[in-house]
Formats: sequence, structure tokens, C-alpha cells
Amino acid sequence: MANHKSALKRIRNNETKRLRNRYQHKTTRNAIKKLRNAEKAEAEKLYPSVISMIDKLAKKNIIHDNKAANLKSKLTKHVAAL
Repeated sequence: MANHKSALKRIRNNETKRLRNRYQHKTTRNAIKKLRNAEKAEAEKLYPSVISMIDKLAKKNIIHDNKAANLKSKLTKHVAAL
């Protein structure tokens, strides 16, 4: 158990941030799956919002920058091929 007030606060903050990160990451993964299974018109509508979500995750270090770049590249190719 933590001995300092600041350590207790750090534990609370870490839990809050962990839950927020999990929610954002899962929401983005679901959006990517939805985009991959969509028809061309719907995929083109979803594409900008999904790319934005990926960029936000990378900016906050929830996912690595290179992973974000790879995801964006693959999604771009997928939408273009539809």
C-alpha cells in the first residue's frame, strides 16, 4: 500500500487514465473494423473520422507513431481499392 498522499493520488490518476485510454483505443479499433467492412460510399464517409481518431491516439502515445502510420496507409489503400 502507498505511504504518501501523492502516491495515492498517482494511483487514482493512473487508473482514470488507463480506463480512458482503453475506451479510446477500443472505440478506434471498432471504427477501423466498421470501415473495413463498409461499402465504398460509407467507407469514404467514415475515412476522415477514423484517420482523425488514429492521429489522436498517436499524439497521446496510446499507440506508437509508426503503428498509426501503418494503419493509415493500409486504410487508405483499402478505401482506394473499393
